[in-house]
Amino acid sequence: MKSLYIAEKPSVAQEFGKALHEDLKRHDGYLESENSVVTWCVGHLVTMSYPDQYDESYRRWSFDTLPFLPKQFKYEIIPSVKKQYDIVSRLLNREDVGTIYVCTDSGREGEYIYRLVAMMAGVNENTKMQKRVWIDSQTEEEIHRGIRDAKDLSEYDHLASAAFLRAKEDYLMGINFSRALSLRYSYTISDYLGKKYQAISVGRVMTCVLGMVVRREREIRDFDKKPFYRVLADLAVKGGTLETAWQVSDASAYKGSPKLYRDNGFLKKEDAEGLIRNLQKIEPQEAVTESVSQKTEKKNPPLLYNLAELQNDCSKRFHISPDQTLAIVQELYEKKLVTYPRTDARVLSSAIAKQIDRNIRGLVKYTPAAPFSEEILAGDSWKKIGRTRYTDDSKITDHYALIPTGQGFGNLGRLENTARGVYDQIVRRFLSIFYPPAEYRKTAAVFRIGNEQFSANERTLVKPGYLKVSGIQKETTEPEGSGGTGGSMQQLKKGSALPVNGYRIKEGETSPPKRYTSGSMILAMENAGQLIEDEELRSQIKGSGIGTSATRAEILKKLVTIRYLTLNKKTQVITPTQTGEMIYDVVNASIRPLLNPELTASWEKGLTYVADGSISEEEYMQKLEAFVRRHTENVRGLRNQGALRSRFDADAVYYKKTGRSKTK
Repeated sequence: MKSLYIAEKPSVAQEFGKALHEDLKRHDGYLESENSVVTWCVGHLVTMSYPDQYDESYRRWSFDTLPFLPKQFKYEIIPSVKKQYDIVSRLLNREDVGTIYVCTDSGREGEYIYRLVAMMAGVNENTKMQKRVWIDSQTEEEIHRGIRDAKDLSEYDHLASAAFLRAKEDYLMGINFSRALSLRYSYTISDYLGKKYQAISVGRVMTCVLGMVVRREREIRDFDKKPFYRVLADLAVKGGTLETAWQVSDASAYKGSPKLYRDNGFLKKEDAEGLIRNLQKIEPQEAVTESVSQKTEKKNPPLLYNLAELQNDCSKRFHISPDQTLAIVQELYEKKLVTYPRTDARVLSSAIAKQIDRNIRGLVKYTPAAPFSEEILAGDSWKKIGRTRYTDDSKITDHYALIPTGQGFGNLGRLENTARGVYDQIVRRFLSIFYPPAEYRKTAAVFRIGNEQFSANERTLVKPGYLKVSGIQKETTEPEGSGGTGGSMQQLKKGSALPVNGYRIKEGETSPPKRYTSGSMILAMENAGQLIEDEELRSQIKGSGIGTSATRAEILKKLVTIRYLTLNKKTQVITPTQTGEMIYDVVNASIRPLLNPELTASWEKGLTYVADGSISEEEYMQKLEAFVRRHTENVRGLRNQGALRSRFDADAVYYKKTGRSKTK
């Protein structure tokens, strides 16, 4: 009997074929040897049928046929890939095939791709042994391990249930809510914009993301900027001047004053000027050093990359969108350069930590990393990595973090410049964890001029640690808030008096929230709608987010494609379109829960519970159907189109070339 290996893509099938080391002959849509057959899908071969395949009456959009909640779901072969489906189906049912090795991508979506094909092909579970190959990279050793350790497919039944439910959830919400909202509001939107019929497209995740962008845009519009004024004093020190900043103290004449902005500035410029006039009357014009303190601060190497973190960094560094980053890292994966990209984990597994020197030794052949790899191997930090925060089995679900394999260097020359840059970024992040923390010396000083207090802070890099490999090392002294303009704070001593060279006013302005970039949106989706800038805090509070690492980039891309959002390719900043903002208003007035990040994340959490067997498929489906039925019926009863027009008018003033906005 032969073994059949079925991969998700032709390129992956080729790698499995090479790893088998058998005399495989090429046939139309598969490879075959005396013992093995290797075939492939081309992504999805099977999809869910549209409602009109259930009954012709569903072709016409009408409230009479909503909510659409079939008892049995229908599936069909995707016409464009029917030829390959027929090949795969025939191979799955060949009498001489005894064992089927499922080698689709190791995740929920890969599971779904195979299960759909097996279901449509009618694979006989009594005559065929089906085994799941779960790998973290496409290196030959990992493929061999995956085949050797392959588990019975039934052990992944809960994951398959979650995959089918995710598809049903997106299908039912998308069809019912898009149809209901289009029937109720499309003509209102189309008429307002002076366009032909505008169907409304909504979804469990994409509408939530749209809501996040629109809310942020409105926060920025409504933000009331306030100027503030800070008073600075330049003190004479050896080698230059030291810039110090005034702050209110208990002895200050401004203690508790309503004129203050926080405790270090003024709301009006004339009040800042008044403080300077009072300071200039003090004799002698010198500042007494009241205290000088120094402490060492350590900054640990960041955790390893998962897909979301890499997409965020690439958005900032290379100005590429999340779907471009995913395409690049998928290419790196298929060229054996990195491990599986669609991962949420940022740590190593204890198993990979025990043999991590293989990856490091391989990187000796990568010229930019060679000196760092050799330095790491000469020490023993790699031997201890399993006992650090960078290894934690409890924080891994399907795959460990995204790291270089230390192989595949023959493919580097065939990469585009950006792809090489992304690879280098992954390598440097990986090698960083084997270096000690960066060490800074922080100096803080407080000065007294009369009864008023001034302060200065300075941060000096003492030991670069991991920064020398990360590519972001800063050798210079960094002032914090205020600092030197040539003179160092290291010479300061308590009690010493420094001449005052002069006073200045520094004007500032309160800042509105920042717009999302494509990268920061991916992070916000990962953290259930919270944009958490601090890398350490993100790692601590991470839970189920909105969408998955495999789908977030595609969702963002779809919102841009259907012109609900605009993405600036140069800056990667995301803003809503007028249509997108109107869709937000419609959903906010009809199915508001779709805009709630926490609720959307809770659906994803529910799928996780199904995948680990905590709740049943039936429980989840009951909840889903009740949600769809309740909100579809609610939209049926709404008559609020007139009230929405005033909201559309409020939106329109921010957009050009619309008839309504011109009449405002």
